[in-house]
Amino acid sequence: MERATKLPCDEQRAADISAIALHRDQAALVRLFDHYVPKIRAFCLAAQPGASLMADDIAQEVMIRIWNKAHTYKPESASLNTWVFTLARNARIDYLRKNSRHQSDIDPEYLWQNVVDENVDLFKDAQAQRDQEHIRQGLDKLPQDQRQVLYKVYLEGKTHKEAAEELSLPLGTIKSRVRLALHKLTIYIKR
Repeated sequence: MERATKLPCDEQRAADISAIALHRDQAALVRLFDHYVPKIRAFCLAAQPGASLMADDIAQEVMIRIWNKAHTYKPESASLNTWVFTLARNARIDYLRKNSRHQSDIDPEYLWQNVVDENVDLFKDAQAQRDQEHIRQGLDKLPQDQRQVLYKVYLEGKTHKEAAEELSLPLGTIKSRVRLALHKLTIYIKR
């Protein structure tokens, strides 16, 4: 009875990547999967603790890339670990780019709390309500004289000239306060 010789770990992984590249060896992929997935997940979680779903998605993507790109691995250029973790880093960057466009701080549960009309764009409505709340909070942070001018001009619909007459202030002062208040408001809202 012949006894299979077991290769050292690094040599086994090198043989596995070669077997995937040359023969599409699924058993070799399983061995690399068992070795690398926990390490890739740890790599992702170290960068973003608590992002377990992201770590799983990235680990899966890396394993797909290993399967599809094993033939491009060049041992003379880098170690297998370096190559795999370069794939992991790139997959993480791709994941973050792709998903950052769709992130929102609007709680999905909030969207369904007050549904009255099914034809209303719930996301747009929730976003508008959130924006109104941010503006309200920003207005509360403004000095009284600037807040008063903004209320006159934007909420009461007065012209700068009408606001100046009602508040007995020069027109230039009204315009300066509006400009300063809007500048501060944009800073407060961005925070």
